[in-house]
Amino acid sequence: MIIELFAEPFDPWSWLQNYQQSGSAAASVTTGHKVGATNVFVGTMRDFNEGDDVQSMVLEHYPGMTEKHLTAIAQQVLDQWDVEDIAIAHRYGEVFPGDALVCIVVWSSHRKAAYEANRQLMEDLKSKAPFWKKETLSEGHRWVAKNTEGY
Repeated sequence: MIIELFAEPFDPWSWLQNYQQSGSAAASVTTGHKVGATNVFVGTMRDFNEGDDVQSMVLEHYPGMTEKHLTAIAQQVLDQWDVEDIAIAHRYGEVFPGDALVCIVVWSSHRKAAYEANRQLMEDLKSKAPFWKKETLSEGHRWVAKNTEGY
């Protein structure tokens, strides 16, 4: 399992490739043919929210606390689903429309577990992880009070 937070833009596909080639758990399970499904979710920043145009956003977090929380969410999913490995990358700092915000990857023997585990990770991350978002609009700033529903 890997949890990484990035202050600067990151390429989720390069990040994923580097993790798989690193000799990590994901690399060992894929070369050992235990994995029949890899589910990847990449979330990017939209240029709108709540009917308004959004120019940029600042994501804040508490270092250490956020990683601990994301690790707990990932461990819960590992315990619940038949999953071989999990990787989570998340941005913080100032982001702009089109920037990658999050990448969640789940490796499993079967697609159902990979899909469901990834979805659970994303929903828990959006609703429970300690990130705070401040949007820049054409008419000023606002804090995001709640995340959009994923269901």
